[in-house]
Amino acid sequence: MAGANGSLRGKKALVTGASRGIGRAIARRLAAEGATVAVGVRKEADGAALVAEIEAAGGQAVAVLLDVADPASVATGVERAARPDRRIDVLVNNAGTGGPTPVGGDERSDVNWSRILDVNLTGTWRVLRAALPFLPDGARIVNLSSVVGRFGVAGQGAYSASKHAIIGLTRTLALELAPRKMTVNAICPGWVDTELAWEGIRRIAKSNGVTEDAAFEAAARMAPLGRVLAPEEIAGMVAYLASADARNVTGQALVIDGGQVMP
Repeated sequence: MAGANGSLRGKKALVTGASRGIGRAIARRLAAEGATVAVGVRKEADGAALVAEIEAAGGQAVAVLLDVADPASVATGVERAARPDRRIDVLVNNAGTGGPTPVGGDERSDVNWSRILDVNLTGTWRVLRAALPFLPDGARIVNLSSVVGRFGVAGQGAYSASKHAIIGLTRTLALELAPRKMTVNAICPGWVDTELAWEGIRRIAKSNGVTEDAAFEAAARMAPLGRVLAPEEIAGMVAYLASADARNVTGQALVIDGGQVMP
């Protein structure tokens, strides 16, 4: 894989939400860097397919069933990811979901609010808590936030709130875990060409009465560089944060969005 240099050889990683999109790209990149990757998935078939893909490329991986919305699944999945030596060197909290939650919505908006917060925020907390006993000194934690964690989007209250909260959680844990030389960082992607992003693009297209391609092009134009990112670009940043080069990077919310957000 382009850019891979074996920087994580001998390390063990766990990636949640690894079955598709950004999570899948992260798992593949960490494996290409030499890590043995536990791919957290909700369906056995998804895990088997990704493991086969990684092994075919010369990497090492194992699938673990892990639903971040289910505390028992989290406990079991994390413990299995840590086998056989009870160690996880790199933890990537990628699992997430989205959807509209307008404040003036009906009871469905309330249900969506609870679901999104439970997966994106509480799910991340569950995995962090379960993984802590297996994280050695110097371990790396990467949490997936979003540019929507840096600003608001009308109708996306739960998603935006959850991604803002991930940044706050990241900064807090960076302080808590600093005595053990662990780093904790968040990545804030802009528009990325994934299935989840396309769900949003289809909603935009419908509400604006334009084609999906036109909505995709409009999303690209939101960034000065004028393009939607590929999942592999996010994976490259995760690989950097997991590497020795990033040993003094912690408590950061790193934006990768083509210039859409310039703090």
